[in-house]
Amino acid sequence: MNALVAYFSASGNTAKAAKVLAKAAGADLYEIKPAVPYTGADLNWMDKRSRSSVEMNDKNSRPALADTDAPVAEHDVIFLGFPIWWYTAPTIINTFLERYNFSGKTIVLFATSGGSSLGSTAAALQSSAPGARILDGRLLNGRLNEGDLKAWVSGLKL
Repeated sequence: MNALVAYFSASGNTAKAAKVLAKAAGADLYEIKPAVPYTGADLNWMDKRSRSSVEMNDKNSRPALADTDAPVAEHDVIFLGFPIWWYTAPTIINTFLERYNFSGKTIVLFATSGGSSLGSTAAALQSSAPGARILDGRLLNGRLNEGDLKAWVSGLKL
């Protein structure tokens, strides 16, 4: 398995999980960064006019990426991580998926969340990555054990 852990983290929680997963999987690590970083006000889900609320209410929203040099072509398995926003992936994940060719690749989702599951996120992202196989992964919340993550990755039989 030639794996990449690509992740978007607005507050640092998903970044922590991604780093432990990359070590456990022996994978390269890549941070998906927005061209305009999110502020605390942008992430205020209780404010319907906050940036994240506006983006999540517009299914066609595609926040710009800071760069477009993710090493996707060099990997056959992509672990794709993000915080759950409004019960699904933030729309910057669609931007990322639509920027690169994931045809023939396996994408394994992982997420951090204060209370939501992955739900139907894999199905919702499929149209942004035609030709890819997107698998529901798991939530990686709280204190993570590298050994447990190695066992999980091994159990995926990728």
